[in-house]
Amino acid sequence: MSSATRVAPSTPVWQKLDFKQSIVIDHGLLWAVIILVSLGWLMVTSASMDWAQRQFDNNLYISIRHGVYLILGAVTAYVMTYVPLSWIRNMSGALIILALVSLVLVVIPGIGREVNGSMRWVSLGFMNVQPSEFAKLATVLYMASYLERRRAEVQSKWSGFIKPLMVLALLAMLLLLEPDFGAVVVLMLASLALLFLGGVKAGQFILTASVMLGASVLILLSQPYRLKRLTGYWEPWTPENVYSSGYQLTQSLIAFGRGEFTGVGLGNSIQKLFYLPEAHTDFVFAIWSEETGLLGAALIIGLFVYIFIKAMKLGRRAYEAQQYFSAFVAYGMGLLIGFQGFINLGVNMGLLPTKGLTLPFVSYGGSSLIACFMALGLLLRIHHEMESLHVKR
Repeated sequence: MSSATRVAPSTPVWQKLDFKQSIVIDHGLLWAVIILVSLGWLMVTSASMDWAQRQFDNNLYISIRHGVYLILGAVTAYVMTYVPLSWIRNMSGALIILALVSLVLVVIPGIGREVNGSMRWVSLGFMNVQPSEFAKLATVLYMASYLERRRAEVQSKWSGFIKPLMVLALLAMLLLLEPDFGAVVVLMLASLALLFLGGVKAGQFILTASVMLGASVLILLSQPYRLKRLTGYWEPWTPENVYSSGYQLTQSLIAFGRGEFTGVGLGNSIQKLFYLPEAHTDFVFAIWSEETGLLGAALIIGLFVYIFIKAMKLGRRAYEAQQYFSAFVAYGMGLLIGFQGFINLGVNMGLLPTKGLTLPFVSYGGSSLIACFMALGLLLRIHHEMESLHVKR
């Protein structure tokens, strides 16, 4: 027994996973994601065919790659459901350090890969990895572990509140070097919401939120291209904006207008024919709305609302069972998916300034899809452990 005890810590975690274990699945959550990713694959295929034909001489090139990413994501989610949350909690510190290192590497010339003026990717040969997508997950796991370990300090002392903000500030600075302002916004919103749910005092929360809002305004005003996007959002149809900073928004709004109530029919979008840039990534929802109308748009929005509510209810259940790490992870994953989905949908519909954020589970993009499936795997694992805890009691 003593020999086994000495050997166990050095055993890799993947060798300790019991894939024969019966996992209790939240079928409602799983089916909502399956429907969403299926519609997303359909959207990506429809929106990318003409562009892929011109770029790669194969109109299904993007669709096939998207399918491969879906398979990788599904395998990742499957594995994550078997990883004990206790191990993830113990690894949260190492994961946040790994996230910081990856964000440093991505801005180093020769390692990071520049696309459309931003250094956000690292090439692995078969795909480009975007470290910021995984850094968001690592940050939530770190915050959840911190809030569990220092819950009393967070709720009673300024020091407990300030420490995680220092880590967040470092992450934000690295993301802004890429630059990836959209990731900073999502990360900060989710982290602040987690701190609020962790029980920080109202005064601390309001003060920090005000400081972050002021910093965001300064960052927006510091770069001419960001200010141009903002003016393009306010007045997209003016002659000076309609073919420059407001072009994507106006083309997106045209897509929504053409869709009306029931849409123009699958595959019949006009805006995807090189009018709307990023039609299969950031603006895939606009193409979907053009082809399926208000009914199709409402379906996608409804699925996101359902997934968000399921995650928050799961977090509440774990919190009431005093499983605080599980609770904050569930809250965090729901907030990440919810905030990023809300921002992408808001940008597509002209409710928010144009920002380069993908629609979770839907848009084309390997890193984004795999990160979303990791979040799904974590939620399914939390559900399983909560059900197991209920049975034991």
